Amino acid sequence: MVVDIENAVDLLRYLRASERIGKNETPIFRKLRGGVSNKTVLLQHPDGSSWVLKQALPKLRVQADWFSDPARIRVEANALRYLPLVAPANTIPKLLFEDPKQHLLAMEAVPEPHENWKERLLNGRLDRDLITQFGRLLANVHGRSYHLRQELFPTFEDREFFETLRLEPYYQFTGKKVPEAASFLHDLIEANRTHCVTLVHGDYSPKNILVYQGRLVLLDYEVVHIGDPGFDLGFSLTHLLSKGHHLKDHRSAFLTAAIVYWETYKSETESASWFSGVESRSVNNTIACLLARTSGRSPLEYLSDQERRKQKDVALHLIRQRPDTVPALIEEFGGRIEA
Repeated sequence: MVVDIENAVDLLRYLRASERIGKNETPIFRKLRGGVSNKTVLLQHPDGSSWVLKQALPKLRVQADWFSDPARIRVEANALRYLPLVAPANTIPKLLFEDPKQHLLAMEAVPEPHENWKERLLNGRLDRDLITQFGRLLANVHGRSYHLRQELFPTFEDREFFETLRLEPYYQFTGKKVPEAASFLHDLIEANRTHCVTLVHGDYSPKNILVYQGRLVLLDYEVVHIGDPGFDLGFSLTHLLSKGHHLKDHRSAFLTAAIVYWETYKSETESASWFSGVESRSVNNTIACLLARTSGRSPLEYLSDQERRKQKDVALHLIRQRPDTVPALIEEFGGRIEA
């Protein structure tokens, strides 16, 4: 029987029975606001140390029906084991244990006080240093994983969860809802399946980053796979651009931040042999994600209906008149949103 980690009585019984904690220990549990695909609970021990427990859901918490095998927790656990080899120091929490039968894992909690970066950004709090860290962190993951490909690729070559949690809900589903984009999205799906050159996070977003003592800590690794670095770039650029769309008073700052992010990443990676073609594919993935976050299975919750319609129209224009570079894309998006 699978334990419900959001039920404190069941969770305490499980932790004691599995000897994860002492038989007489009674920690404090608190449900965390997580993403749509996991149950997440903070456990605070009497000695002051804290864990985060995550349990993968078979049905995601979104309006549309969206299912995924909870066995994907093994991908997240492997990512916690291996990402410290390729990410900057202190950006990945420590894995404490994994229980595949219960579809859960535990990791060290990021100490308090910390902030969710998405919430900071939605409050208009942009910090250039954090933006450059965002670019440098991703460049490290992509670049170093390529050099360690013989060690990493066998562990992360299974792309099942990238298919079910990204390509299907973002690109295939959107192609069915927006027929005029179907051909573009079909070609992009094939490109993401073809260009498998680095470790790809697959959910590289401000919502999956905590800010602790002025540095970024990256979370949520259930779709980590060997793939196209252009997907991570398109996915993450979409979040900066969409927030700039939503926050009109801070729009110029978000557009500038998107440029800084891209230029930081590019300066760290453009000399690498695997970088060829990444910018072009990043443009395509950004356009596709801008559209998918209005019309896919997981639309951005902070965009109003009017903003979603506007962003959809701009994304369709960008498909018809595709910019050649990331800076040109950012400029065109900003201009079209203002129009």
